[in-house]
Amino acid sequence: MTMESGKPLAESKGEVVYGTSFLDYYAGEAIRPTSAGGGFIAPTPFATGTGAPRGKIIAVQEAVGVTAMVTPWNFPIAMITRKVGPALAAGCTAVVKPSELTPLTAIAMKVLADRAGVPEGVFELVTSSRESTAEVGEEFCTNPTIKKISFTGSTPVGKLLMKMSSDTVKRLSLELGGNAAFIVFDDADIDQAVNAAMASKFRNAGQTCVCADRFIIHRSVEEEFVSKLTRKVSEIQVGSGVEEGTTMGPMISKIAVSKVKEKVDKALDEGAELVIGGSPIPDLGPNFFQPTIVRNVRLDSMLWSTETFGPVVATTTFDTEKEAIELANDTTSGLASYFCSKDGERIFRVAGRLENGIIGINDGIISSASAPFGGVKESGLGREGSAAGIAEYLETKYMFLNL
Repeated sequence: MTMESGKPLAESKGEVVYGTSFLDYYAGEAIRPTSAGGGFIAPTPFATGTGAPRGKIIAVQEAVGVTAMVTPWNFPIAMITRKVGPALAAGCTAVVKPSELTPLTAIAMKVLADRAGVPEGVFELVTSSRESTAEVGEEFCTNPTIKKISFTGSTPVGKLLMKMSSDTVKRLSLELGGNAAFIVFDDADIDQAVNAAMASKFRNAGQTCVCADRFIIHRSVEEEFVSKLTRKVSEIQVGSGVEEGTTMGPMISKIAVSKVKEKVDKALDEGAELVIGGSPIPDLGPNFFQPTIVRNVRLDSMLWSTETFGPVVATTTFDTEKEAIELANDTTSGLASYFCSKDGERIFRVAGRLENGIIGINDGIISSASAPFGGVKESGLGREGSAAGIAEYLETKYMFLNL
């Protein structure tokens, strides 16, 4: 995984544990009433001529059928297990198209599944080049044998899959792009907020869908927060993922580096202030970019208004809680957001007003097999993880029984 995606070896080992947790969780979920074969029996409002109850309502959960998954490169193990785990637990078969950038990790998982005794045809892979990826996606969407598609990736591609799946009315789970806000209120524990920001922003070189992108800092604590965050960022050890001591590896490609560089440069041209970083690191290789903080970014800047998918913090300030919430919600995305506060009333008030499927409060690590992961607005449909995750692979059949 490290050799393919570049992430530090410690992060790769952590992903193995994280990915395995979905298999463990759904192995247990498979025999619970929330899985296939489960359901409920309920009385009916009907009565016989004598007034006695007539009939029973029986609802049974059944597997959707053949499912197709398209998974990304940034978590090449966990994104497969998070989809295939509940599918198999529900009784579905799964065909996975892994990213063309990380196919070897997926192939290794297929080998392990075969060794573990997963029957032939139950978990299959379709690898492809970048050029043939669209053809595979079209086949998934239009083939009537496939009853459900689960996709993690960009919002434009997710919208395209929705359109192409409409003729066969497939079930869809879509985990799409984010542009997560990270709010620091004036009553926050600043050290805790900095640690949460580091965990959220720089894991996998900022290349996760729930990475904090837009840092919205109360004006009274902005100087302290940025100063402490800068010290932490300066301690990041950038290097090859296989080298001991590396805490941030390369980005996935030269194209990714150039996109981040372009956005940072444009923000600076628009008047933002570069605090630290801001450039590629050619001495390490073409895919490396410095951990970066850009201060006072304009709200109409591409660095602010679009998902960056790189190790860049963009900041602005606010004065009132209402302003912070409006800034956070001012996006078509709605995957994750974060905020830091010690005020209990504020915590529940703000969490209720943020337009996101996932909210991290005083912490930057939010993903778990037992938590429902997914977005609102244009960040997707459905949930992965928890009992909600297996429900995505089940249909409910209703039977009326009269004896």
